[in-house]
Amino acid sequence: MDVSDRTLTALGFDDVRAAIGARCRTEVGRARGLKRPFLDGVPEVLASLEHVEEARALKQEPLSLPIGGLVDLRPSLDRASKGGMLEPRELMAICQALFAFERAYEVLQERREKVPHLAALGRRMPLLGRLATRLDRSFEASGEISDRASDELRDARERARGLHRRIRARLDELLREERFAVNLREAYYSVRNDRYVVPVLSSHQREVEGIVHNASQSGQTLFVEPQELIGVGNELAIAQSVVLEEERKVLVELSGLVAREAAKVEDGLLASAELDELEAIAILSLELHTSTPSVHPAHGPLNVKGLRHPRLVLKGDQVIANDVDLSQGARALVVSGPNAGGKTVTLTGVGLCALMVRAGLPIPCDPGSSIPLFNQVHSAIGDLQDLEQGLSTFSAHVTVLKSVVATAKKGALVLIDEIAADTDPREGAAIATAVLEDLLEKGALVLVTTHLEELKALAHLDERFVNGRVGFDAKRMAPTYRLQLGAAGASSAIDIARRVGLPESVCSRATALAQNAGGALSKALQAAEEERRQMLDQRDQAERDAKEASALKAAAEAQLAELQRRKKEEELKFRESLRAELEFARQQIRTLVERLETDRSDKALKAAKDAAAELSARITDQTTAERAVRTELKSGPEELLPLELKPGAKARHRSLDAEVEIIDVSHDAAVVTMGALRMRVPVSELLPAKKSAASPARFPSATAKKDEQLKRAEASSAKPMTLASPTLDLRGQRAEDALREVERFLDRVSRDGEAAAILLHGHGTGALKTVIREHLRSSPYAKTFRPGDGPEGGDGVTVVELA
Repeated sequence: MDVSDRTLTALGFDDVRAAIGARCRTEVGRARGLKRPFLDGVPEVLASLEHVEEARALKQEPLSLPIGGLVDLRPSLDRASKGGMLEPRELMAICQALFAFERAYEVLQERREKVPHLAALGRRMPLLGRLATRLDRSFEASGEISDRASDELRDARERARGLHRRIRARLDELLREERFAVNLREAYYSVRNDRYVVPVLSSHQREVEGIVHNASQSGQTLFVEPQELIGVGNELAIAQSVVLEEERKVLVELSGLVAREAAKVEDGLLASAELDELEAIAILSLELHTSTPSVHPAHGPLNVKGLRHPRLVLKGDQVIANDVDLSQGARALVVSGPNAGGKTVTLTGVGLCALMVRAGLPIPCDPGSSIPLFNQVHSAIGDLQDLEQGLSTFSAHVTVLKSVVATAKKGALVLIDEIAADTDPREGAAIATAVLEDLLEKGALVLVTTHLEELKALAHLDERFVNGRVGFDAKRMAPTYRLQLGAAGASSAIDIARRVGLPESVCSRATALAQNAGGALSKALQAAEEERRQMLDQRDQAERDAKEASALKAAAEAQLAELQRRKKEEELKFRESLRAELEFARQQIRTLVERLETDRSDKALKAAKDAAAELSARITDQTTAERAVRTELKSGPEELLPLELKPGAKARHRSLDAEVEIIDVSHDAAVVTMGALRMRVPVSELLPAKKSAASPARFPSATAKKDEQLKRAEASSAKPMTLASPTLDLRGQRAEDALREVERFLDRVSRDGEAAAILLHGHGTGALKTVIREHLRSSPYAKTFRPGDGPEGGDGVTVVELA
């Protein structure tokens, strides 16, 4: 990858590196991110992009690997490998890393099918649990070596602590003795030069025997170690030196253990840094809303959809997405339009994305984009004036062009901002054309911005060139920042000058001069821009109208569905109430029938039975209707066909609540048919038709007729009852009692939704069977009935199919 530092700076690739480093959580990972390299070829780039996708999948769980806070252990590992002794803080840092390796390994192995490449990196982390436990047991949280580090250290410290207690106890006794305390400045003791001392008045020095270790600045106080404590103090000094020696032995031992595993620990550290960098890239890609483009060799086409400049997105600016398409044989994009309209943003955005892909990073674009893997990126962007070398802006610009032309080769990406602009327009256009043709002959892909009309005309003369323009909204007097391919743009310089505050009189004069001085192409561009603006306004208005109509349609359909639901709920409440009233009436009639049976009045009894049968029939009808309404409520609103106002379409008449067919439509009325009836109705009376199953053919074939007859025969044939069917045992009952039980039984199973029931009456004399079957002929609950089959009980049972 050939790219100069000047190009990297102009495109801002270091900002992307810094953004990756800022999101890393380890020292080594941060160092990797800040030096993110360019990869060698397509396989390496594709592998890197795949690794980033796996890291994104982890972040979206959401999950962060437990590697945060790891420091660069390599200097410590190198010193340990050479036999050096590590400090406690270094050993504790290694201990933290070893535990982090184990946790990260477990997390990645649990997800190895989802993130196989990251899991492979995780397997590079050493599992040194025994070493980690030994290090952890050897130090306290404060960083001090623990007594648990070795038995010898524990014993040495215990002896030293005992001597400390012994000395302090004796000093407490001395401070309580009045003849001793009168010689002191204050009643306390302290430690000077690792020896316990008391503050003795200098005038009382002879009264307190001992060694003077220090004095106050005024000389009025002497810090004296009492004579009787000198021997114990010497023992304490020896004990403390033993402690220091044991601590040194512990550090040497632990450093040796680390040295034996230094290579593994360093490899695990590098693996964790790579994982940390991938996590940081994943976080950045989620913030930039990136996608992974398809990558192909350098000489392939460029087609970036929905390009958003990475640096602008990082800043949190509102970025207009644009498509940049150089395919179909085109190799040069000439971008024109107003100043500050986004021309340079387009160039630097494409260039920065090309560098990001070369570094194995996803880019902020829409899915379906493709980008070549350029082997060179050259740029001539920004103010190139060099006062030290005595170069003007144009001279410096041409110097850069010379370098680009000399080094560009096939597979290069060349970005030139305002090519040959700071000189005579005719000569500048000639130089620019010659440079672009030379670059294309060498196989480079070129993006250039310009205000030169001759360059805008190249797309009409050479199929290798494509025009692109950034728009200017004359109403708002501001750029639109939208890139339109296939058209050249006007510079709108006077409008920009007016916008930034140039006096109106000057702008008006400039407008008058430009109208007479502009060339034919300039005038054509202005006319095309105005026509395009009008078309965009019309399109935007049409889109707004379509959205409003769609919203109104959705609201109307929702309102209609709600009205239908409420209607069904009200109908259900009415039917439930009516059924309750009918049940009450039936109960009263049953009571009346029982009394009449007792009186044995045949005429009154028959009338009461007829009333009961009629009432039962009405209850059955209400129950069936109630079930249907309840089913409709549970299934939700009926699915409707879209309302199409055209001949042959189906619709539903609002007032008649019937389906009609549209014959003709004119303005706000339609001619419809409903069966043989033909009528003209307002369009507002038509609603969407309900979806229904496909209707059968009007003239079925012979085969279809035969199949239909077989189905009807099967449907009408008697079906055997299962043991699950409800059964009423009537054997041994009198006829009157049996009929009353039959009526109650059939009423209950009918309300339970059963399809059939079995009445078990036995054979006997046949009288009970005859009475029951005669009663079923007029029963509102019985649709049909039949004697049972052999497995069902034969003629000893009657199978009733419920209405």
